[in-house]
Amino acid sequence: MIRFIIVASFLILFLILSIPLIIAEWIIGKFNQDLKDRSSLAVVNWAFRWIIRFSGTKVIALGEENIPKDSGVLYVGNHRSYFDIVLTYVRVPRPTGYVAKAEMLKWPLLRDWMNNLHCLFLDRRNIKEGLKTILIGVEKVKSGISICIFPEGTRNKTSDTFLPFHEGSFKIAERGKVPIIPMSIVNSGSVFEDHLPKIKKATVVIEYGKPVYIDQLDKETRKVLGSYVQGVIKETYFRNKKEYFP
Repeated sequence: MIRFIIVASFLILFLILSIPLIIAEWIIGKFNQDLKDRSSLAVVNWAFRWIIRFSGTKVIALGEENIPKDSGVLYVGNHRSYFDIVLTYVRVPRPTGYVAKAEMLKWPLLRDWMNNLHCLFLDRRNIKEGLKTILIGVEKVKSGISICIFPEGTRNKTSDTFLPFHEGSFKIAERGKVPIIPMSIVNSGSVFEDHLPKIKKATVVIEYGKPVYIDQLDKETRKVLGSYVQGVIKETYFRNKKEYFP
């Protein structure tokens, strides 16, 4: 329990003590949006690195050379843990927003930092609002901001399984004309979810696959894009599972 208490205490203190920074970021954004994006990324990366340190998590990152550095991308990954966001965000090379549930808007301060990071709040119960959110994501990737989405739609509670990928999740890449980066995350549930409420030392393997350019796929594959990308992630997932956690 001690790790959980340390991580939770740090997160709460960070949110409270960062109020002046939130105000400063708001002011900076009025004059220089690019500077705000870069400074917000740096601040949150700093906080997340401490959370990873306090949790005792070791990350093995593979394939980072596959991530284009000169444009926005759509990261697509399997989702097993709250720590998926923390562990992957510290590795993004440029401002990146995550697609989150609309319920996150209820959390002050956390909501403010998520807005600073270009996160999107998706209401899956409202198709019209959901479409608006996707269109906002399209404009963001066109402007060079990356987006990360977990197409299973929720955290998968069963290890080594995959929920169906929602095809609509890929519209951001399709309409924004940016590559998809398949992202397989192995063993993140061992940090927290497998033994709630304890946080335990664990090793997590994250591999970034080669970019998937939708316009280079054949017509039939584009019709089942979700299944295709999930297949790429599955293959990587079970290969790394076998290699690092035999």
